[in-house]
Amino acid sequence: MAYHGVVKVGGPADVHELADLMISKVAVGPMDNNAYLLRCRTTGEQLLIDAANDPDTLLRLIGADGIASVVTTHRHDDHWQGLEAVVRATGARTYAGRFDAEGIPVPTDVPLEDGGTVRVGRVELTAVHLVGHTPGSVALVYDDPHGHPHVFTGDCLFPGGVGNTWGDAERFASLLDGVESKLFARLPDETWVYPGHGGDTTLGAERPHVREWRERGW
Repeated sequence: MAYHGVVKVGGPADVHELADLMISKVAVGPMDNNAYLLRCRTTGEQLLIDAANDPDTLLRLIGADGIASVVTTHRHDDHWQGLEAVVRATGARTYAGRFDAEGIPVPTDVPLEDGGTVRVGRVELTAVHLVGHTPGSVALVYDDPHGHPHVFTGDCLFPGGVGNTWGDAERFASLLDGVESKLFARLPDETWVYPGHGGDTTLGAERPHVREWRERGW
């Protein structure tokens, strides 16, 4: 069955099968957060993006092979409610943006800088620092050598707009500028976007609306 990226809390994972990487998406918690399990198809090593909630659900998804690492996209508490339990059960290394690490109660083993890398087996992801939703939010880009790029955006980019900046014009401008210059300007329309909540999208689907977002201010 083709991947569609639509998941519900309590429902099954949806799995995106790439040549070198398996991406399993689940929804967890009262805020319908997305969590993504990445598995290198060559080595079997696994990485989790956002241990947001429902650690039992996440640990069942992870399975007996465990995870080598977990990345928290940003400091907001709906994205790390399950982190302590997952790390305790798996011994995983923790990653987060350098400027958000202090707001995450589980210590960050590896603070991420803009352009930093995270590996899962033989697959490499690149961190993109985006300021506005939080000071240290990071997106993760996988530039698939066999196809188009994939980007895990946390709460920085969704279908229909950028993440919430609570009416703060400076924060909104910072976030939209970053998303434009670091994602839209660098990556092709085919780039698949995996957000922190809700369904997936592509940069091509969102690109025609960027000017509209700037004009409306959110």
